Amino acid sequence: MKTISLIIISIFLSVSCLAQSNPMLRGSFLAKVGNKNHLWLFVDGYSSHIEFEKDTYIRTWGGPFKLSEDGISIKVEYDDASQEAIGKEKIMQIQIKENKIIHEGIVYQREKINDQALDGLWRITGRMNENKMSEITYGDRKTIKILIDGYFQWIAINPVEKGFYGTGGGKYTFKDNLYQENILFFSRDNSRVGAQLEFKGEIKDLKWHHSGNSSKGDPIYEIWTLEKRLNKKANQ
Repeated sequence: MKTISLIIISIFLSVSCLAQSNPMLRGSFLAKVGNKNHLWLFVDGYSSHIEFEKDTYIRTWGGPFKLSEDGISIKVEYDDASQEAIGKEKIMQIQIKENKIIHEGIVYQREKINDQALDGLWRITGRMNENKMSEITYGDRKTIKILIDGYFQWIAINPVEKGFYGTGGGKYTFKDNLYQENILFFSRDNSRVGAQLEFKGEIKDLKWHHSGNSSKGDPIYEIWTLEKRLNKKANQ
């Protein structure tokens, strides 16, 4: 009986140590260096880093990540400042302390926790064209949208061809089927910064139905699906 108890304690301690060395990393982390904002988003095992100033977009890069005792490794799916980095694993030494991430002397402070029903990593799977909903097939080219703690970012990419086609993001709210965006950065047109947009948002059958008018004023109706559900289906 004593031997069994010691084994149970040993297993418990091993699991505890593993959990401590691989902490859950989720949230929005922001650092300011001079006039530059460094926004780092983590959700559903995916990471995105964005650099922007008040009215100027600078750069973004990201991809799936894993934590280890040595720091963080990110399989880069997009990097609009270094195409050569795409497809490679980027290993970074970081420290996670309370609500902070420290990397190369830069301190990223976690933004206020603001859980909302849309938080997650989404991928567009349907779009209305000429009053008909068209399915977007699962392929190399994709548009994903990260939502976490009141921040959002969409990215249009093709990791296989190292293609990057644009990004935008900022802050969002989702309440009573009303989805609102406040744009903080937009790679294609800095003049979009400051725009506030409203959409109808509704979750049906675990899919996000998104409709309204785009920043250009064009009507849109899109369907988004959680990336982790698509990956699970693709691997079955």
